[in-house]
Amino acid sequence: MSQFGTEFCDHIAIARYVDGAWQAPNIEPLAPLPMHPAAHVFHYASSCFEGFKAYHWQDGKARIFRLHDHVRRMQNSAASLRLPVPEADMLAGMVTDVVAHHVNDIPEPPSSLYIRPTLVGTLQNIGAAAAPSTEATLFVLLSPVGDYFSSGAATLKLLVEDERARTTEQLGSTKTGGNYAAALGPTLAAKAKYGVDQVLFCPNDDVQETGAANFLLISDDEIITKSLDTSFLHGMTRDSILKLGAELGYKINERTFTVGELLEWVKTYEATLSGTAACLSPVGAIVYKGEEIPVRDGNPGPNTARLQKALQDIQYGLEPDTHGWLTEVAAREFLSTATSQA
Repeated sequence: MSQFGTEFCDHIAIARYVDGAWQAPNIEPLAPLPMHPAAHVFHYASSCFEGFKAYHWQDGKARIFRLHDHVRRMQNSAASLRLPVPEADMLAGMVTDVVAHHVNDIPEPPSSLYIRPTLVGTLQNIGAAAAPSTEATLFVLLSPVGDYFSSGAATLKLLVEDERARTTEQLGSTKTGGNYAAALGPTLAAKAKYGVDQVLFCPNDDVQETGAANFLLISDDEIITKSLDTSFLHGMTRDSILKLGAELGYKINERTFTVGELLEWVKTYEATLSGTAACLSPVGAIVYKGEEIPVRDGNPGPNTARLQKALQDIQYGLEPDTHGWLTEVAAREFLSTATSQA
């Protein structure tokens, strides 16, 4: 399979917000979007997105994981950026309709279909630096994917950054491209200097998240992760793992913690990154103040593997979904470009 995120299905779902209202969504062939050079998004970064997955089951149907939770989070991101907020039923309908159109293009597990709804401000006004975009385009892009990390390494290495933040506090829980742009420079610099895979941002001695995923510490009986606030993204995989962990008997400890506590805990705790793209990716070492410090023995841990299996067994249909996380979608063709309002 191609590198993660570089292969796409040949249709998208798209809707436009003009004259104070959302127009009816369409399913259209994948093609470049016509956009004026003065579009708000190009100048003032009025853009947010989501990322989640659909899985192909043996019954021939697809299951979308936590669709409605991702819709709610995208609505929150849009409101944070003062973009027109998509109606929940419209956005969910766009996702299910375009996935239904491409059910037969979804690869078998452990591969999946990555779903990327994106909302951008399209108001043609380069003088609107202090004003919201009152026009917008919403589209849903699909990408068949395999593993997120292409290095093939069994574990990841992280640089602990205890001065700079990944993003601003008010936008940390907003899924906007600007947050990823802000983390890119420090991440590339750390890769070049220390050979790490990601940076763990811990501004003011507050262990938060990496540039692309949430961060968890796991022992045989406890999961520790930062408590929710606006400084970092409220990940769906994080939330799912915490709920499943509680059911498996782990003590769930959501709290702020320091770099000093982190350095002590990694002697005995497993460390992992959680996210839709990466699922759970074990961390084998951290670099702090030029010193490389192993996480436990440097190898993937059994608790990370146990929790990942618990999550993936639900996603793949091997265990029942007792949380209502899955949305079933059957393959169907469309006689016109108009989508239904699911």
